[in-house]
Amino acid sequence: MSSNKLRKITLFGLTWPIFIEILLHMLMGNADTLMLSQYSDNAVAAVGVSNQVLSVVIVMFGFVAQGAAILIAQHLGANNRKQAGEITVTAISLNLLFAIVLSTVLFLSTKEILQLMDLPLEIMDEASSYMQIVGGLIFIQALIMTVGAILRSYGFTKDTMSVTIGMNILNVIGNYIVIFGPFGLPILGVEGVAYSTAISRFIGFLFIFYLLLKRSQGKMDFSNFFRYQKQHIKQLLQIGIPSAGEQLSYNASQMMITYFVAQLGAVAITTKVYTQNLIMFIFLFSIAIGQGTQILIGHMIGAGKKEEVYQRAIKSLNISIVISLSIATIAYLLSDSLLGIFTNNPSVIETGGALLLMTIILEPGRAINIIMISSLRAAGDVKFPVYIGVAVMWGIGVTFAWFFSIYLNLGLIGIWISFIADEWLRGIFMLRRWKKRNWVSMSFVDSEENKPSTV
Repeated sequence: MSSNKLRKITLFGLTWPIFIEILLHMLMGNADTLMLSQYSDNAVAAVGVSNQVLSVVIVMFGFVAQGAAILIAQHLGANNRKQAGEITVTAISLNLLFAIVLSTVLFLSTKEILQLMDLPLEIMDEASSYMQIVGGLIFIQALIMTVGAILRSYGFTKDTMSVTIGMNILNVIGNYIVIFGPFGLPILGVEGVAYSTAISRFIGFLFIFYLLLKRSQGKMDFSNFFRYQKQHIKQLLQIGIPSAGEQLSYNASQMMITYFVAQLGAVAITTKVYTQNLIMFIFLFSIAIGQGTQILIGHMIGAGKKEEVYQRAIKSLNISIVISLSIATIAYLLSDSLLGIFTNNPSVIETGGALLLMTIILEPGRAINIIMISSLRAAGDVKFPVYIGVAVMWGIGVTFAWFFSIYLNLGLIGIWISFIADEWLRGIFMLRRWKKRNWVSMSFVDSEENKPSTV
């Protein structure tokens, strides 16, 4: 795999496959739940609760994948292909070991974990069955995440997109077979859906691992699969743990805010869910641009192109803000029609429309946050986003959510005020950090331009 290939790729060339991949995850990530709704409400509840637990575990797998993505991009930019290959093998091995431990815990402690969530007895058996199968084999998802992050760092974003498309198609076909039982096949319900999910992931892993071997052109030394270099482990954890910590903190803060929303009643919960389903399609663009920018900046940092790095982040930021603002405005103008897809409740549509109006203010702040955090991490500045993130998420986001929605009785309007304050304040901190250029001295590799020339 050559880093020269990446230097010819534009931000758009990297970003559109990432966009499609994330969009597919959003559209089909809940395929089990949507198709099970035709089977039984209890089955939907069982799978939904199980997936809440599994989603937290999947976030934990991301810390090695995130660290590997940034390190590999920097080493490729510095033309250290051997080091990049070593980190690739180390990352796959390390995440496999970590994931097997978590998979074993999930398999052996399924009922204990679900009992902690105070699950109703009528859905306990189905939830246990689903989580034991999918959770027991979730190490496959860890491998897919790691290999996918590595391929993206090498610039092969179309590969990961193709595998995601294939996995989703297989999962939907499998779900259809086990839920509806065509051609006289047995209906297996939740257990069948669990096997469908696990099998589609396993086949997806075989394909994505094949693509990694193909792209590596035999340059991966898997003989060192369990021989770790201390420096590689240290750097993977140095990047990955803060990144995972920030994501876990964000998830926890959102759960707390959801708790406040629950106190506002069922209609408020429904309105929030429908509105956020629409908003996810708005900030999807920023996430895709952020990931593409992270890859480019990692390579540029390795090559020592510091001024190009600075300008790349600013250009990506401007693009993301314009797109986010435009789509948020369109979503508001079409709010009645869009919310009408989900419901005909006039109260939900009216409140949802007001929230989408506030989203026009919210999304540029979120765009700044996403692009700047991706850029800072790619440049090696991994701790600052975590410190600021945790402080603002809880000190401003959660506090404001309670104060405006519950104490001042503003309901969902108060929740959206907290979202705006949280995203904009964090975004301003990140942009200020980027402009101060503290990241210039934080690279994890010796840049290509600073290396002595060789004959």
